[in-house]
Amino acid sequence: MAVLVAVVLPVLLGMIGLAVDLGNVYLSHSRIQAAVDAAALAGSLELPYDPEITNGRVATASAGMLAKNYPEAHVAALTAGTEVRSVCVTGEADVDMLFMGAVGLLSSTVQAKACAGFNDLEIVFVIDNSGSMKGTPITNTNAAASELVNLLIPDGASPAIKFGLVPFRGKVHIPGDVDGLADGCRNADGTLNTGLLSEYTKPEYRYPRGSYLRVSSDTCSSIPRVRGLTEDKSEILAAIASQTALGAASGTLIGEGVKWGRHVLTPEPPYEEGDDSDRMRKIMILLTDGDTEDGGCGGAYSVYYTPNDYWTNAWYGMGVTDAHCQDGGPLNAAMLEQAQLAKDAGVEIFTIRYGSSDAVDVSLMQQVASSKTGTNDHYFDAPSADDIEDIFRKIGKHLGWRLLQ
Repeated sequence: MAVLVAVVLPVLLGMIGLAVDLGNVYLSHSRIQAAVDAAALAGSLELPYDPEITNGRVATASAGMLAKNYPEAHVAALTAGTEVRSVCVTGEADVDMLFMGAVGLLSSTVQAKACAGFNDLEIVFVIDNSGSMKGTPITNTNAAASELVNLLIPDGASPAIKFGLVPFRGKVHIPGDVDGLADGCRNADGTLNTGLLSEYTKPEYRYPRGSYLRVSSDTCSSIPRVRGLTEDKSEILAAIASQTALGAASGTLIGEGVKWGRHVLTPEPPYEEGDDSDRMRKIMILLTDGDTEDGGCGGAYSVYYTPNDYWTNAWYGMGVTDAHCQDGGPLNAAMLEQAQLAKDAGVEIFTIRYGSSDAVDVSLMQQVASSKTGTNDHYFDAPSADDIEDIFRKIGKHLGWRLLQ
């Protein structure tokens, strides 16, 4: 019996040791895969600043995240991914053998690889084109949006990324035949906006009494047309460049911009370019510098006569005269409703509040944004026009947060 035990015991201990060591290797592999996933994602966030993975920012971010999650691991390889604007990270770590060292196997190497980057994206810019945006604000906004397009769609490349554009004032300008109507601006109920309705020329609509009604004959043609999703870089850049915020205006109805941004991103009519697969990440970037307003709310653009071109906006155009810009009023309620409809459709909303803002304006834009619970990570404040480009770069970093399978 003693001889049998002497023979069998080492075998049993060896089997137990092998099981323990193999289990340790398995757990270490799971651990390094999670760490490498995080490293690839961290590296992808630096792609806006290191698109060719040549200046060290991607490498530093990847190595730092790997070390944070698995201190014993190191980056064995860092390469550009097979997809445009992506990075692949390979990590390795040695796992000490607790029992197998007795037979000469002192350690085992575990390895994992992950890729992350900017792909499978559909992005629509929803940009305030009201008169207060003219000059430096709209110029900087155009430059920032164009920079993001150039980042995500490099020359000569064909990533799985599309862009669209919704310029808005008190209404939006839709090209002909998109929704079965003629080229022109739309009312909030989807009908064709024809400018000032004859009803509003009656004396009872004048405030103050006896004031003049000053309305431009055309408040639509100066609003750039909505551009549906496209992979054609030159087309979206040309659409962005068309924004000047000049010409006759009709107020600021943010909800109309959000609504048509959703229409552009979703595959259902009136726009049908959107992808309906679950893999596609749908992004709306909303920038505005004002309240949802129709000229009846005072402030820098208040007037002493009946609000002029505001009487041609998307709500007045369908015969609604009691929807004004008061906090908590119908226009802000419509904006929040449209934002929720977009979110329910799977759209992720980033909001940028440009210029000086009161607490209500900030709160509304924060509610519109798709921020994680307890954060405002999708809301950005741009006190000056010089802040706009940096904020678009920050949003660009958010868009890299995706593992590529």
